[in-house]
Amino acid sequence: MKPALFLLFSSLCLLGQSAVVAQQKPNIVLIYADDLGYGDISCNGATKIRTPNIDRVAREGLNFTNAHASSSTCTPSRYTLLTGAYAWRKTGTGIAPGDAALLIPTDRVTMPGILQKAGYKTGVVGKWHLGLGPKGGPDWNGDIKPGPLEIGFTYSFLLPATGDRVPCVYVENHRIVNLDPADPVQVSYKEPIGTEPTGKDHPELLKMLFSHGHDQTIINGVSRIGYMSGGKSARWVDEEMADVLTGKVNQFIETSKSGPFFVYFSTHDIHVPRMPHSRFAGKSGMGPRGDAILQLDWCVGEVMKTLDRLGLKDNTMVIISSDNGPVVDDGYKDQAVEKLNGHKPAGPLRGGKYSAFDAGTRVPFIVRWPGKVKPGISDALFSQVDLAASFAELVGQPLAKGEAPDSFNSLTTLLGTTKKSREYVIEHAINGTLSLIRGNWKYIEPSGGPILNRETNIETGYAPQPQLYNLQTDLGETKNLAESNPQLTSELAALLKTIREKGNTN
Repeated sequence: MKPALFLLFSSLCLLGQSAVVAQQKPNIVLIYADDLGYGDISCNGATKIRTPNIDRVAREGLNFTNAHASSSTCTPSRYTLLTGAYAWRKTGTGIAPGDAALLIPTDRVTMPGILQKAGYKTGVVGKWHLGLGPKGGPDWNGDIKPGPLEIGFTYSFLLPATGDRVPCVYVENHRIVNLDPADPVQVSYKEPIGTEPTGKDHPELLKMLFSHGHDQTIINGVSRIGYMSGGKSARWVDEEMADVLTGKVNQFIETSKSGPFFVYFSTHDIHVPRMPHSRFAGKSGMGPRGDAILQLDWCVGEVMKTLDRLGLKDNTMVIISSDNGPVVDDGYKDQAVEKLNGHKPAGPLRGGKYSAFDAGTRVPFIVRWPGKVKPGISDALFSQVDLAASFAELVGQPLAKGEAPDSFNSLTTLLGTTKKSREYVIEHAINGTLSLIRGNWKYIEPSGGPILNRETNIETGYAPQPQLYNLQTDLGETKNLAESNPQLTSELAALLKTIREKGNTN
């Protein structure tokens, strides 16, 4: 063979091999629910409500019983998920206002950036709540950037913050969807703007009354946090939100089916305000919160149908989890408390959203990848902070020193090929309290604050003295063993101090 032909033949072979490798990289669908408790799904023991689509994914995949979000609130959990860095290391990563600037530095390596570098199309659909725009906040009526497209995503369709915060519009890539330039959006979190009625002044206009907070501008019959005027043609309709977001996810999968692709489906359910579509309203018997769980399960089912229809099931890793634990009354009078009917959103765990107790961060976590993940149940200790490094290993993208600094490669645990647990997990509560789980032991550092969050009726886990619990014998964290185990308490306190003071852990 002539040298030129040989080189051409070799090049074609290499290209063919590259194509095969690219095809072997799995698609990744990460469905990230909002405020979904460990006990809110029937595959984790719920009996008052059924979640057949989530149960199907669990039945066909690996259901983790000891997996954790990094924080018991949304913004820090999402920051950590996407960066592989603990949010509590960076100031300003508490619950973000609706007009916050982008919290993730554009020069930081991120999970979607890692995957994009490996040839993935990367999309985010749904709740963002990580800020948008430069310092000082976004220009709502112009190009809204930096945002997801500047930190590794190739497509985005967002709720800018949360469903209970203004602005109540969708943002696709860099622009508000359906915005009329003659009716510009104005947003303020400091003082009233415009002439829109507020829930505080006009409760007679509300579809759903507020219980605490949430008494400012009324959009679609629901009063929100913050003030907004303008943008009437662009405003979302809460009851249609699940359909809109699920449709955008399925559209992204359809247009990216040649793969590989990664889609981060950040659902609004089951966060407040709970305004499910009429198909689900009244169907759970547990009020809007229960109906929103049914709607979330439907969203999962619709995405699974799309993967099946397109023949993508076998080469797609599906992960279902939540950003933090459950809260029942979170600001609206939606009968969630009155209609629990014996349902336990946290299952056997103590606490909930905002809390230092385990219900704050121990969340549903299910992984399905047919032929690669053996179905079953895993009790391995796992943290969402490790997804960044694990995905990097999965797609063959080595991380440089300082990238995803708190993320460990836990791919074998994720795939279930080993039951090896993380050495420890760090949990973060809303007031800054840190906890550490190592093996069966959980240490909660001393902190100030109320024992009970009276607005949400959730035990906070805050105490002026150290707390130590044996989760193997006391999963509900009822017996503080710190005094009777001073050496172990000191050892775990010292480990937590070292982790806090280091700029990274991996």
